Amino acid sequence: MPFLGGSLAFERFSVTGFEAGSFGEEHLELLQQNAAGNVETASTENVHVGFLGGTHVFDQDFDLAKNLINEAVHCSVRIDTNQIPSAIRKAWLQMELNAISKDNPSGTPTKSQRKEAKEAVEQRCEVEAATGKYRKMQHFPMLWDYRQETLYFGGSTGNASGHCTDLLERVYELELRHITSGAIAQAWGSANDRYAEVDDVVPAIFVPTLPYSDVAWANEHSKVPDFLGNEFLLWLWWQQETETDTFTLADQSEITFMLAKTLSLECPRGESGKETISAESPVKLPEAMQAVRTGKLPRKSGLTIVRDGRQFDLVLQAESFGISGAKIHLEDDEEFEIDDRIDAIRTLSESIDLLFHLFCERRTGMQWGKDLGGMIQWLESAGKSNAKSAA
Repeated sequence: MPFLGGSLAFERFSVTGFEAGSFGEEHLELLQQNAAGNVETASTENVHVGFLGGTHVFDQDFDLAKNLINEAVHCSVRIDTNQIPSAIRKAWLQMELNAISKDNPSGTPTKSQRKEAKEAVEQRCEVEAATGKYRKMQHFPMLWDYRQETLYFGGSTGNASGHCTDLLERVYELELRHITSGAIAQAWGSANDRYAEVDDVVPAIFVPTLPYSDVAWANEHSKVPDFLGNEFLLWLWWQQETETDTFTLADQSEITFMLAKTLSLECPRGESGKETISAESPVKLPEAMQAVRTGKLPRKSGLTIVRDGRQFDLVLQAESFGISGAKIHLEDDEEFEIDDRIDAIRTLSESIDLLFHLFCERRTGMQWGKDLGGMIQWLESAGKSNAKSAA
């Protein structure tokens, strides 16, 4: 049960449209009614998604004491598939074709023989699928936080999160939206009368000789400015190296941060590839600075943050704001119950968002010109220093 123990990894989704005043028995009953394993089929294209109690891959038991923790529902989602691997399908097809066309003068199968072979393979797939030999189960933890109106999904975005969110939306008649860096910026803009400014942002150019109009990894079908996550990590790097590692957040709490352990960078123009650096402090290494000076932007970074006396180590993905490898540091004599862990997850999530809000305020305000100029000068100065060292 990753949300209740060990290191954390999750993507977040905002929850809207859930009208209940609190979680209750009726909501657990819906989990039970849509439990994984209630429906099975031998179809080769079947994908079945259902809830689990959260303890193991066959746990179909739900109750308030077990699944309702500190105003949050903890459970999991299982995705069952029953698909013949494409490599096996191709092998079977080739075997059928070889057998059917072995006596052909040309040595190649005719059109009708190809059709016959494909039909034979489909029949074989149905027979093999019925045995359950190719059934696969994937298990993903989930924490639905009523207080923060947030779903924490213990997996990366893609088909798995899509199946999970579809199931939740259908069963509970609510709406889920992926919380990415751009989505956070837009929500902050709406709440602080800066939505127009957020809507108008375009990628900043940190190396004037290497301009670009959009990042290569951007979703061309989305107007959400997720590139702000890349700029945020670079801004933190610059702040750490030249200004400060401690900020006062909007709620007047203090946060101290440090980029550490890992750093992944990529060329926003899609020209000079990717680079991943692992070290105690990767931003201190010359190859990291050289990568940024050639126009690369951070796409993922390790972070250590301390807020309200609590330290977290984590890896932050810039665009999705997905968190992985997160560890909650405890004092040696600290009593830490499950309720405390849920609160710590909330603190971690809130801390990252508040730190990003600080960047959004500067990015859309009058201070950005000064910050951008300082970052450009920082990169240019680092280049001159490296040149002198090489000489």
